[in-house]
Amino acid sequence: MAGGKEPIEVKFRLFDGTDIGPSKYDPNTTVTALKEFVLARWPQDKEIVPKTVNDVKLINAGRILENSKTLAESRVPVGEVPGSVITMHVVVRPPQSNKSEKQQSNSPKPNRCGCTIL
Repeated sequence: MAGGKEPIEVKFRLFDGTDIGPSKYDPNTTVTALKEFVLARWPQDKEIVPKTVNDVKLINAGRILENSKTLAESRVPVGEVPGSVITMHVVVRPPQSNKSEKQQSNSPKPNRCGCTIL
């Protein structure tokens, strides 16, 4: 590994509680590369299957990770035990069509009491 940095061990927890990994990564690995790893190993028996890295969000310690950041930049060292496995949560963005988004944004929305505000 470049610069003598130790590899970081990460596992990915899917929305239904199943895990992918753990695997070790170079600290300079980008979040996009981690998402590609998750997509390549996505269980085929799942009802929801992301198609691209843009369909997936990785969350570590309550923060959504940015694609351009590296694993080292995305870590939250507070509370981590050296040599332990970091668990990142995987959220899949549901497929959306542009037509339904525009229709929904233009339609009146009911407020908390169920009344429609025009």
